[in-house]
Amino acid sequence: MYQGATVGVVLPAYNEEGFVGDVIREMPASVDRIYAIDDRSTDGTWDEILEAARDDATTTTDDSEDADQIVADGGTSALEARARVHESVGRVVPIQHRENRGAGGAIKTGYLAALADGVDATVTVDADGQMDLSQMPRLLDPIVEDEADYAKGNRLLSAEYRAAMPRFRFVGNAILSFLTKIAAGYWKTMDPQNGYTAISHDALAAIEVENLYEYYGYCNDLLVKLNVRGMRVADVAMPAVYGEEESSIAYSEYVPKVSVMLLRNFLWRLRTKYLVLDFHPLALFYLVGAGTAAIGVFGALLTLLTALSAIGAPMVQGSTSLLLFLAGLGFLLFAMAFDMAESEHLETQVQ
Repeated sequence: MYQGATVGVVLPAYNEEGFVGDVIREMPASVDRIYAIDDRSTDGTWDEILEAARDDATTTTDDSEDADQIVADGGTSALEARARVHESVGRVVPIQHRENRGAGGAIKTGYLAALADGVDATVTVDADGQMDLSQMPRLLDPIVEDEADYAKGNRLLSAEYRAAMPRFRFVGNAILSFLTKIAAGYWKTMDPQNGYTAISHDALAAIEVENLYEYYGYCNDLLVKLNVRGMRVADVAMPAVYGEEESSIAYSEYVPKVSVMLLRNFLWRLRTKYLVLDFHPLALFYLVGAGTAAIGVFGALLTLLTALSAIGAPMVQGSTSLLLFLAGLGFLLFAMAFDMAESEHLETQVQ
């Protein structure tokens, strides 16, 4: 337990042989349950999870009566439909997917298990050893002190941490941060791809875990759902540990998929939060702004196509198109300003 709160760790693993075992063995003593999910790996990941679970069981003891009572209900129907939940070995709950479901799918499975067990705070940790486990209390503090419902690592808050990030990752991260700000409505939040997170039981129960995105953009999708539910988010400055493990993300597939998901989620957030659950004119500002700007761009393209066949018309058409585009841009900026104000009280940053 950590400050009186039970703690579970969701550990998704796909072909992490040589890494996942060490992560399990190095897990802090304050962690009550480790949900180690093998996403149908093709290497020795599953055997390594079982071996590390046995090793962990011989070196840790459950002194907390509450911790002893956490797990027992892991085999709920929703969970069993997607994975085989094996009997816990000490504090480790080995779970094996029936089919490969992706990074988000593995996180979803772990969240379902943590929900079934009633864990107070659930942390997500990658199985590749690139997360500093000694930093976990910094993620848990905002949750157990009731200052946030969701805390996530941020490698961009500190100049020192930014310097440690490879340049191509930094550029890609900055672009995704901006797109996620627009989609999710958390305008101070950065580094949305950071998988080192902690979430409260109440927030986990509110977001309808079964509907979470199952590809790598699950963390972006989660932020959108948290915003719609009015959950508080803490961005915690966090270093990254870059080791020998290589990313399995295929960026040619990742970028289009996540971009489409963010656009779809953005529209869903506007409709649900500002038109269905409540009404705010910023949704209309976004709609009118986007439409007007698009008409302006379309008009500019027509002007270019007719420039060679007319003399006076292109100048008038071009001026009108420019005015329409600027008007649309103004509406969009107003909408963003309203959106920032609506969620400002939900965001905190921890250096």
